[in-house]
Amino acid sequence: MKAYRLASWPELPAQFRHAPHRRILSDMSHRYLSIAQLTDSSGLKRPEVIQFIEYLESGGHVRARDAIAQPRLARWAGQLRDRLRRALVAAQGGP
Repeated sequence: MKAYRLASWPELPAQFRHAPHRRILSDMSHRYLSIAQLTDSSGLKRPEVIQFIEYLESGGHVRARDAIAQPRLARWAGQLRDRLRRALVAAQGGP
């Protein structure tokens, strides 16, 4: 499994100018993330995330490395944290 990190901020075509894609870019600008982590944090479907990562790779905007296997419990805790964060933002009338 691979993890990806943003190497440079790309100029996005119209099909990728949406909040979930910008969230992926923001998250990847801070640390390496796997496809599963990007899918969870963005709310996009796995094929959409893969398509976006492939676009970024073709433009040389990402760095990839072998992902460190994360224990299942830690991964679930991270997913729960992300979902709770999104629910709280939505409940407070945020984006």
